[in-house]
Amino acid sequence: MHTTDLLPIGDLAARTGLSVSAIRFYEARGLVSALRNRGGQRRFLRSDIRRLSFIRIAQQLGFTIEEIGGVLAKLPQGRTPTQKDWAAISALFRKRLDERIAALTHMRSKLDECIGCGCLSLKRCALYNPQDRLRERGPGPRLLLDF
Repeated sequence: MHTTDLLPIGDLAARTGLSVSAIRFYEARGLVSALRNRGGQRRFLRSDIRRLSFIRIAQQLGFTIEEIGGVLAKLPQGRTPTQKDWAAISALFRKRLDERIAALTHMRSKLDECIGCGCLSLKRCALYNPQDRLRERGPGPRLLLDF
């Protein structure tokens, strides 16, 4: 490994669009690892650009740090992940993403029905719950959550 293969934290932040403090947060959670130079300054592998970009996207999709960490643990350390490596972790997220897409699509259609109908009638509203009869199905907006 050459020193040109390593990036200071500021360069990594500039390349990923993340703040230095966010990178330190991810490092503290074990999602990326820094090497230290003789002066004790953090240096990151270029492959950490991809890891941090993945973390950023996964968080925007609603995945938790724990979920992301579990998936990233399956990637090789110390080298740039290959297309095969990324395909393997993509498969882990695909099912969850498909479930979220279905839930969002369902919610959008229910909200469109409610907002779009213009009825303003509690007798026809899909969200209406007379005598709290849906409480047996669990807490929260069951008509939107259950599908």
